[in-house]
Amino acid sequence: MKRLLLAGLLLAACREEAPLPSPVALTPEAVGHYCQMNLLEHPGPKAQVHLDFGPPLFFSQVRDALAYQRMPEQSAAIRAVYVNDMGAPGASWEEPGPANWIATDGALFVTASDATGGMGAPELVPFSDRAAAKEFAARHGGQVVTLAEVRDESLLAPAPEAGGDQEDYEDMLGRLAPRTE
Repeated sequence: MKRLLLAGLLLAACREEAPLPSPVALTPEAVGHYCQMNLLEHPGPKAQVHLDFGPPLFFSQVRDALAYQRMPEQSAAIRAVYVNDMGAPGASWEEPGPANWIATDGALFVTASDATGGMGAPELVPFSDRAAAKEFAARHGGQVVTLAEVRDESLLAPAPEAGGDQEDYEDMLGRLAPRTE
């Protein structure tokens, strides 16, 4: 019995770790995990989280993916998290790029800038190049940090008050036909 247990432990120790999944190009079919809205219709960098099963989960904002990763309720094993490299050639706020993904563990993030993401909340802006991140921070404010230095507070900061949202909602309600019984 001891030999069988020892053999099992040796085999487990020799087992090679499966390669990390590669990032998936952003397509018109990609929808946000939380909002279920088409990602291409929203500005700013996006994120994708690869679990140990199924297709990746896409996020409309980088901060949402990092918050998802840190949630205590998160029970599925996360294999990889990728974000748009906003310093990549051709990347813009309106079109961050379909295939310029970088792993979060090697990315630099600009936090506390004036940038708001696709869902209108403060955004963490990812870069692979420190000079590009510093340039963005010089233009938009904020600090350049690593993933380990990203504070939970920057993932949970509330979206700024949008003055028109309540007014637009009330206007739409006023245009609805009255119910007849």
